Amino acid sequence: MNINIILLLVGFLASVVGAICGIGGGVIIKPVLDSIGFAKADTISFLSGLTVLCMSGYSMIKSLINKEKIDLTTGTPLAIGAAFGGIAGKRLFNMIKSNSSNPSLVGGVQALSLGIATLLTLIYTLKSKNIKTKKVSNPFVCAGIGLVLGLMSSFMGIGGGPFNLAVLSYFFSMETKEAGRSSLYIILVSQIFSLLTTFVTKSVPRYQPIWVIIMRSAGIIGGIVGRNINKKISAQTVNKLFMFVIIGISIFNTYKAFR
Repeated sequence: MNINIILLLVGFLASVVGAICGIGGGVIIKPVLDSIGFAKADTISFLSGLTVLCMSGYSMIKSLINKEKIDLTTGTPLAIGAAFGGIAGKRLFNMIKSNSSNPSLVGGVQALSLGIATLLTLIYTLKSKNIKTKKVSNPFVCAGIGLVLGLMSSFMGIGGGPFNLAVLSYFFSMETKEAGRSSLYIILVSQIFSLLTTFVTKSVPRYQPIWVIIMRSAGIIGGIVGRNINKKISAQTVNKLFMFVIIGISIFNTYKAFR
């Protein structure tokens, strides 16, 4: 199959799922594109982040227009912390990359980290009904939580992912759909900072212009479709889809890392 068609399908489907669940989509795009090896890890991370930026940007604009609930009081410090964590995560990734003579090792480290993180998220999600959640309001604590989230997401090249939902549920007692919207807000701010840093530091990886056009289009169209589906299904259905995605990601990344 033509690589451009593969990019379009992966970017679109990941963005649909990301918009429905609030997980961004990078957590799907990154490992899938890594597995086919069509480009280096940093190029795939760049394209993944761009796709997520377009999807989350569209979703946030629509949420603001429709006056949907987004807790900016906690969401903004979280997003700012995540943005700075994203910068730190990118530097960590580049450090490992520059010190490694084996490019596949870098992808393996990312895949293993992602597999472990998604597995822990799955365990929390399955046991969430029996876990007493918190209601953090201190902006400095929120920023600290965001810092860790951003570092993890940027290092793994996923632009947010399922960890946001688990954190928003546990630390802020958010219900599923509100957590999804807040997660996309955090992802949007983080991706803006991440891409700005990439351009300012002149560390943009090599890519073909057609790839950018395809992934941007896939992100926006996927965001449109995903939002429409999210409106028509219940929070319980969103949770089931989220768990299905997490299980798939955990298995896929664990296999890829050890392969």
